[in-house]
Amino acid sequence: MTVQAQADLAGLRQIGRIVDLTLAEMVRQAQASMTTAELDAVGARMLEQFGAQASPKRVYGFPGTACISLNDEVVHGIPGDRVIQPGDMIKIDLTADRDGYVADATRIVLVPPVSPVAAQLAECAKAAFDHALRVARAGTQIRQIGRAIENEARNYGFSVVHELAGHGVGRTIHEDPVIPNFDDPVCTGRLIEGLVITIEPMIIAGSRRIKHGNDKWTVLTADGSLSAHFEETIMITADEPIIITAE
Repeated sequence: MTVQAQADLAGLRQIGRIVDLTLAEMVRQAQASMTTAELDAVGARMLEQFGAQASPKRVYGFPGTACISLNDEVVHGIPGDRVIQPGDMIKIDLTADRDGYVADATRIVLVPPVSPVAAQLAECAKAAFDHALRVARAGTQIRQIGRAIENEARNYGFSVVHELAGHGVGRTIHEDPVIPNFDDPVCTGRLIEGLVITIEPMIIAGSRRIKHGNDKWTVLTADGSLSAHFEETIMITADEPIIITAE
């Protein structure tokens, strides 16, 4: 590994650690009766303590620190006065940057009592990520990541979102290449050593169709069914990938 590559990996590990710790604290504090804005404030305080910034707010003007999506909200839920209820599925998606490096990850919180469907969805999202991670090697076709995710979702009897995807990351919030959640024949490129990407299965209990909310940010399932989202930032190597946003 070159000196620059070592420096980049060190910088990525620092912001990855910050994202992981911030998400862990948000997961720990998430509970019924608090608002999504109150949960978002936990993340804002943590990032401030670490000297990091929320990338979506800085780059796109997103009205919150983290995207907090509940139940049928797939991604990009805006924190606000919505009160978390017993039985809710919460997806906390945090992208942050410090010293020119960016990391992105999503965690799922299941608020008791947990329904069987919610439990299966959360399990499927993590399993799909794990299966995708096994094929994420230098030289692998990008579409194989999507194939692994889609196959695992089908094994559970669920659908994957086609319109939303993982992506390159590391120096800014969204970079090339697109990392699909299905076996997309358009993605003919291959993973290369040193590439930093997100793998983020978005799994739906019902139809894979989605719609946009009136707030212009939130993406929801078209049929109102539950959706799960799990994500890590990884670095591609010739062997096992390095997970930037986890211990």
